[in-house]
Amino acid sequence: MGELILDGHKLNWHKDRVDAWLRGERIAPITVDCALTRRCTYRCIYCYGQLQANDEKLMSKDVISRFLDDAAEIGVKAVSFVSDGESTCSEHLYDAIIRGKGNGLDIALGTNGYLLKDERLEEVLPCLTYLRFNISAADPISYSKIMGCKESAFFKVDNTIKKCVEIKKRQKLKVTIGLQMVLMPQFFEMIVPLAVYGKEVGVDYTVIKHCCDDVLGSLGVDYSKYLGLKDVLKEAESYSAQDYLVKVKWTKLLSEGKRKYAQCYGPPFILQLSGSGLVAPCGGLFHTRYKDYHIGNIVDKSFKEIWKSDRYWEVMGLIASKDFDARKVCGTLCLQHMTNEFLWDLKNNKMSFDAPDNIPPEHINFI
Repeated sequence: MGELILDGHKLNWHKDRVDAWLRGERIAPITVDCALTRRCTYRCIYCYGQLQANDEKLMSKDVISRFLDDAAEIGVKAVSFVSDGESTCSEHLYDAIIRGKGNGLDIALGTNGYLLKDERLEEVLPCLTYLRFNISAADPISYSKIMGCKESAFFKVDNTIKKCVEIKKRQKLKVTIGLQMVLMPQFFEMIVPLAVYGKEVGVDYTVIKHCCDDVLGSLGVDYSKYLGLKDVLKEAESYSAQDYLVKVKWTKLLSEGKRKYAQCYGPPFILQLSGSGLVAPCGGLFHTRYKDYHIGNIVDKSFKEIWKSDRYWEVMGLIASKDFDARKVCGTLCLQHMTNEFLWDLKNNKMSFDAPDNIPPEHINFI
């Protein structure tokens, strides 16, 4: 098995598409990150979704199926159901996972797990490349406080995580099961207990990441305070074992929320769709105040038509031009951040790269 990269990118293993982009060709995204709804059962303190409000349209089973068919046809390699909504709130999630896998796409799901149906796990786990539970505390009281739900929700999610692990082991499935902690500095006491919890329940990894904020600082994240948490974060990583990884996203946590690039090159490779059906370059531009960057909606028009449209490439060209400055327009440490840094160096610093000849990493199509 290859390395599990949780703090970095995998564009090195997609040299053909990077080279095509450098030649100015219109490329299909490698990864599309989307949600099937903007709804959610929780009200997490750190939720970025509340900062992404836009006009929502209901995505029917037919709309979702058409999108997944289009994605496969144009050359998308992976779809992650994450983005700005809790996709378990959609009755079409399970059909979407199965159809996407049947189309040859790598499929992933990020969820709080509360509405994930235990009786459907045996059916969908074989179709997933990874299943990630968003969980930021390992006890019901703290869990309730941080994630904005009833304490009883913790016990349901805990049971579902354990059931997923049991099914994976019994069926010898390849799916990676992980936990993700979105760390706000004031909740540092939750770091080590969650690392221990992940080891005890038998998941494959626990990843600890920064909290994103918008350009207005609406969530009030003080990125300088992450710097004082190095010791406790290293302690959490010490719980890693041969069959369990605790990984801190050091690159972003220690960046103080700063970026070195001005233009945005990442979205042609890793595109985001809102749970409203909106197609935009990234989640940071979902809000209606950024309508100048909105491309279309898959409820109204097929994803293939949108991707082929002049509007799609006009917007991609705009965010990659001198008329756009991510340091002024964008919030902190977006999904495309690591790909942007790599592509910035590649294009502006004339860096060259060769396709790696070592074993490919896990989840290679989730760049």
